[in-house]
Amino acid sequence: MYDDPVADRVASAGMDREERVRTFLVYLDNIQVDFDGFQALDVSSFGIRKDELRVIIGPNGAGKTTLCDVISGKTLPSSGHVFFDGNDITTMPDDEIARLGVGRKFQTPTVFDSLTVFENMELSLPGKKGIWHSLLFRQSAESRDHIMSLLERVRLVTQAEKQARHLSHGQRQWLEISMLILANPRLLLIDEPAAGLTDEETALTAELFLELSESHSMIVIEHDMSFVRRLNAPVTVLNEGKVMAEGLIDSVQKDPAVVEAYLGR
Repeated sequence: MYDDPVADRVASAGMDREERVRTFLVYLDNIQVDFDGFQALDVSSFGIRKDELRVIIGPNGAGKTTLCDVISGKTLPSSGHVFFDGNDITTMPDDEIARLGVGRKFQTPTVFDSLTVFENMELSLPGKKGIWHSLLFRQSAESRDHIMSLLERVRLVTQAEKQARHLSHGQRQWLEISMLILANPRLLLIDEPAAGLTDEETALTAELFLELSESHSMIVIEHDMSFVRRLNAPVTVLNEGKVMAEGLIDSVQKDPAVVEAYLGR
């Protein structure tokens, strides 16, 4: 994995599109998204390698969420192509893209408050269709062990029988992430995970993400610069739908254009 996306971009500059498609787990080629004449995204080339953690920052309206919407199939680009694991997924429905291994977590946790932590996890087991099917499903010892292992990884094993309504905001974030991991996605798209967290939860979430990045590719959208610094990961700065800068956080924060557009506000 490249630690510096600028070096990565230079290294891939001589590649043709086919080589980039083979090199990156997810690759965006000349992607444009227009909403009623407004250009929300204009990215000529953007790629994430296998087991790479990439943070995307930028002001509100910069195109960060739209980029993830395009990758996950929620938004169809006006032009260009999206490739995942060598396959053109540009026009695929979002459920098919999810089955290929793209997992998405939005900013607000979506868990069932009236169910326990463990029951929420059961509901996310692959192949389970609908809440009643999942609740009546008698899980195997292997499934239970897998769930408890994930809950231990996200510091929720002692909360397994507690209703989700009683979890803190950070714990709800961890629960939804662990529910997502149950589907064994190869790419995780995570939107503003540090929003509303305590200092302790922020530190634990950063630690969790660093652990997850050892076995998953991850794109994290974030505004909290202290959280970004904890991740110590390559950063891509979006502004007005375009890639403005790429690099490690120290170099990005010194870029005059980035300071003027975002960090200086």
